[in-house]
Amino acid sequence: MLAKTKNFLEEVKVELGKVTWPTRKETVATTWVVVVIIVIISLYLGACDVVLAKLMRRILG
Repeated sequence: MLAKTKNFLEEVKVELGKVTWPTRKETVATTWVVVVIIVIISLYLGACDVVLAKLMRRILG
């Protein structure tokens, strides 16, 4: 069991060496894109919620 675990961890180390890691600049840029998209979607969903709430108030009285 211990030999299998050691072999597995060695293979993991080899595979991680093959990974192309993003630079700090790429990570920051991608993070900003995600934040901007989240803000846009949040504003859209918030506006939909307000419109639908007003519509329901008019319909239900």
